Amino acid sequence: MKGSHSRRRFMKMVAGGLLGFSLDGKPTAKAQSQKSPNLVFVFPDQMRAQAMGFMDEDPVVTPILDRFAQESLVLTGAVSNYPVCSPYRAMFMTGRWPHSNGVLSNCNSRSAPHGNELRETDRCWSDVLKDRGYSLGYIGKWHLDAPYRPYVKCENNSDKFAWNEWCSPNRRHGFDLWYAYGTYDYHLTPMYWATDSARNKPIRVKQWGPEHEADLAIKYISNIGGKYRNPSKPFALVVSMNPPHTPYHLVPQRYLDAYAGKTPEDLINRPNVNLKGDTPGGKLARRHTKNYFAMVTGVDDQFGRILKALEEKGLKDNTIVVFTSDHGNCLGSHEQPTKNVHYEESMRIPFLIRWPGRIKARHDDLLLSTPDICPTLLDLMGFAGDISKETEGISHASLFLTGKGLRPTSQLYIWIPVGEPGWGRRGVRTHRYTLMVNKMPDKPIEHVLHDNVNDPYQLKNIADAKPTVVRELTTELEAWLRKNNDPWLKS
Repeated sequence: MKGSHSRRRFMKMVAGGLLGFSLDGKPTAKAQSQKSPNLVFVFPDQMRAQAMGFMDEDPVVTPILDRFAQESLVLTGAVSNYPVCSPYRAMFMTGRWPHSNGVLSNCNSRSAPHGNELRETDRCWSDVLKDRGYSLGYIGKWHLDAPYRPYVKCENNSDKFAWNEWCSPNRRHGFDLWYAYGTYDYHLTPMYWATDSARNKPIRVKQWGPEHEADLAIKYISNIGGKYRNPSKPFALVVSMNPPHTPYHLVPQRYLDAYAGKTPEDLINRPNVNLKGDTPGGKLARRHTKNYFAMVTGVDDQFGRILKALEEKGLKDNTIVVFTSDHGNCLGSHEQPTKNVHYEESMRIPFLIRWPGRIKARHDDLLLSTPDICPTLLDLMGFAGDISKETEGISHASLFLTGKGLRPTSQLYIWIPVGEPGWGRRGVRTHRYTLMVNKMPDKPIEHVLHDNVNDPYQLKNIADAKPTVVRELTTELEAWLRKNNDPWLKS
């Protein structure tokens, strides 16, 4: 950000309703083919952007993603604006911010009394594709339903508290093949509800989750005998893998073997981890970094199997493939165990998109926000006219296709305490700075400012030393929050 010039540009864009729109001010892109493209959207849970070999940050083994990046548009500045599972998923599905889509925190029995789940009435990108004649498949973690009593009997649930829930057919937003669960963290023995499964009869499996899900994805893509989808229709398939989410040790030995002989000192290269100290974050990092990287390597391997199936079936050229994640993972950085904070390890996510012959392979620092994914995909696929008027994200399809277009100057950061929509943390991330402001009842307001260029590991809070930058970014933050009708502004 360059002082008041950037702030004036941002305010002008907001006032004109053009925040991040394409070059001509219209959130549209011309259809690139008369034949509608397929879509394969793969997103493991809790995989940070730094955990890909080609990024030259974490020393992780990801040969498939390294090759895939050479064929893809890689958005190095993509973030999860609310870096925790359910809020990301609701923003992705609806293209709307949490205060609009109603998913203000993770879906579980604590947040259920506040109506915290994806609404059946919301218009999702999958609803549009269903209406446009697509076959739709969803495989893996969903985590957008509020648990209700009697809670499903499984290891993630107890009589008093529940995470996991079945998704009834009327709440699946157009997906006709369904093989999913709410949230269930036993990666080596996962459970699923199939399309016709009753709530009290989930399927239990003895196979690593990502491998099992890739098996089904390959069957869906191959579609022998038309068993899995209508072969005369284009298709959209979501594969939502749980690893590298906790617990980290639930990973096949063959992926740990890729890091044989590696010590914590070999693997942990982030100076914001207390590698030598006797702190909770340092202990966590030393114990589980190898396991986390091994899970990433396993996800990479299974993603490669899906890509191979597309190529073998002759579907590569007319299939848009996206690889991303719902949020990152601190894994001991800043003494933080996982996500839900403003730090780079938590917010920044992979975002790679491949469409051969249509999207040029390159790296781009576009400040992509989660609600932008829904309208961008619909626009790319030729359905700009079907984007709901309630969508709050903006399409970057023209920029994806041409490299040209107006760009947002910042990304919003959000954390909301359960049942308290006007409190919590808000912030903005620009190409240079991250500002986080924390407001909680009966506590002083906290400001944290990081210079991500001069201090890429965010080791210093320079808010007191940079009051002008804090004021400018606060103005930018307030513009975001007014646009999103966030009650935090009045708290």
